[in-house]
Amino acid sequence: MKNLHEYFLLIFVVGIVAYIGNWVGDRQLSWTSLAGMVILILIAGLGQMLSKLIPINIPSVVYVIAIGIVASLPQTPWGPSVIAFTNEINLLAIATPILAYAGIAIGRSWTDFVSMGWRAMVVSTCVLFGTLLGSALIAQIVLTLQGII
Repeated sequence: MKNLHEYFLLIFVVGIVAYIGNWVGDRQLSWTSLAGMVILILIAGLGQMLSKLIPINIPSVVYVIAIGIVASLPQTPWGPSVIAFTNEINLLAIATPILAYAGIAIGRSWTDFVSMGWRAMVVSTCVLFGTLLGSALIAQIVLTLQGII
């Protein structure tokens, strides 16, 4: 990200798309889920701002995680509310626009990927399929053990 304006625009768009995805996935539109999405956007924005303001070379995701943990501590006065609001947001609704953005970012550097050669493509394809199959296997085992499926 070149500047904070670009980041905030991106996080706002991702938040809107994730909220729409949450509405489509859960078939309900609620103020609680909207408040949860606003909280998540604010946490991500504060983390990015802290990474730019604090002169220590730490990735912004560390700040986002730290703010998220502090914001959702049950011992704080606001913690139970943050937990209640953000529990209304489906993880898949958040992951979809983020993965789409990652795909676009990779697509912009597709020529660099192609220049690595056919061996890199074979290895990356195997890694992607292995990750997919491994995730599906773990999900199947866990959901079977829990009696969900």
